[in-house]
Amino acid sequence: MMIEIGLGDGSFANSFPTQSLEAFSKSLPHFVEVAHGMNLSVGHVPQSIYWLYVNNRPVAYGELRHHLNDKLREYGGHVGYTVRPSERGKGYGKAILSELLLVAKGRRINEVLITCDDDNQRSRRVIESNHGILSEIKNGICKYWVKH
Repeated sequence: MMIEIGLGDGSFANSFPTQSLEAFSKSLPHFVEVAHGMNLSVGHVPQSIYWLYVNNRPVAYGELRHHLNDKLREYGGHVGYTVRPSERGKGYGKAILSELLLVAKGRRINEVLITCDDDNQRSRRVIESNHGILSEIKNGICKYWVKH
C-alpha cells in the first residue's frame, strides 16, 4: 500500500515509499515507542497508527496524534489518513476517519482538529461526512473540528 501511494499524497507525506517489507517490519517497534511518547523526533507528539484492512489487504492508513503542538494547530491537526489509490471512491476514507474519531473519543480528545488542503475536495467531503465543521480556510489549508 505504501509503495502504491508513492512519496506523498496531497498533504500526506509517505515515509515508507521504497522500503522493503523487511525494513518496514523493523520500524514497527519505533511506532510503538512513538505511541507511548518515547524517542520522539523534535517537534513531534505521541501518535498511534491504525490500518484498515479489507479481505486481508490494507486499504487505508491513519494516524491519531494524542495532543497538538503549535505546528499541528496550524497544519496537520489530530488526524492524518490516506487511502490506497486503487481503493479510492469506495468509502474507505470515511470509514477510517470514523474509526479514528472513535479512538479519539476513547482517549478523551473531545475536540478533534482535522486539516486538509483547500483544493482536496475528496478529503473535504470525507471530513464533512464525519461531522467536521469548517472553522477557517487560511493559507490554502482548511481547518475542521469534530466535537464529541
